[in-house]
Amino acid sequence: MDVRHGGDWAGFQARYGQLPLDFSASISPLGLPEGVRRAVIAALKEADRYPDPQCRALRARLGEYHHLSPEHILCGNGAADLIFRLALAKRPVRALLPAPTFGEYERVLEGVGSTVEHVFLEEKQDFQLTDQLLEYIKPGLDLMILCEPNNPTGQVTDRALLMEILKRCGQTDTLLAVDECFLDFLPCSEEHSLIGQIPTHKNLLIFRAFTKCYAMAGLRLGYALCGDPSLLEAMARMGQAWGVSCVAQEAGLAALEERAYLETLRTLIEGERPRLRSGLEALGCRVVPGQANFLLFQSPVPNLAELLGAKGISIRSCENFLGLGGDWYRVCVRNGEDNDRLLSTMREVM
Repeated sequence: MDVRHGGDWAGFQARYGQLPLDFSASISPLGLPEGVRRAVIAALKEADRYPDPQCRALRARLGEYHHLSPEHILCGNGAADLIFRLALAKRPVRALLPAPTFGEYERVLEGVGSTVEHVFLEEKQDFQLTDQLLEYIKPGLDLMILCEPNNPTGQVTDRALLMEILKRCGQTDTLLAVDECFLDFLPCSEEHSLIGQIPTHKNLLIFRAFTKCYAMAGLRLGYALCGDPSLLEAMARMGQAWGVSCVAQEAGLAALEERAYLETLRTLIEGERPRLRSGLEALGCRVVPGQANFLLFQSPVPNLAELLGAKGISIRSCENFLGLGGDWYRVCVRNGEDNDRLLSTMREVM
């Protein structure tokens, strides 16, 4: 499987001789919060000793933040680390994924020998998940992974359907893993999240990360929340003991205090996303009306990523997403000036 991701600034630099204006990685355009930056600098004085392998302080603070006991929380070296740990701990025989969705899920599952089944989302329905999915949740299904909002479509699943999926998974003894790493970009994130269901559903696991909303991609910090602490203990054994550096732990503690930053970010995305969508549509693109901090669109001209790359702009080709073709692309929502540059450059090359 082709596992290219967005954010490959080094590869872009090697090819084009410059760093890109990067629309390929869906990271906060506000950059690292100032409070996090100060915490990172202060934490360097502890770099001569091992970090706390249990992330005690961070798990306690996350527990307060999400109203959960720390035993329901496991920290990792980004959400991707925890996805790998889940596959190694669970080793599901059968797993179910929507398509298109984040390709790392399937790569990891195939790596542990799982048989991966797919629910193909339809373009005519804007790749929205429907109750058709319920037909695939049957006894013998060990794991289902959902991405909310889905990457790369940006679509969120109706809350009532999410609850029905959770119920059906409980009836069939299926673990439901929900990737909520992009959810904090939505103003209604708390209403849509399934974190409140953790205490009463042992078959629910949720991935979260500081990567996207707090622009901490280079620091690598994520966490899993689960109704079954024994599963988290098994996942902890599937990786190195010191997977989260002391710098990342302090950065996470500081990020949880950045409420104003998060509100500013949400306001920016809510204002710029429809403007960027309108601009893409004016250029003849077919845009999926997602709700995340990125937009999936179909280009009327071929090789758009290469054309923009030559102009110093990186976008995410979606040709390696199952269910999409080479004419589909994803762009993150940045600030107004950057979005204007993208649109004007697209107009030029198209």
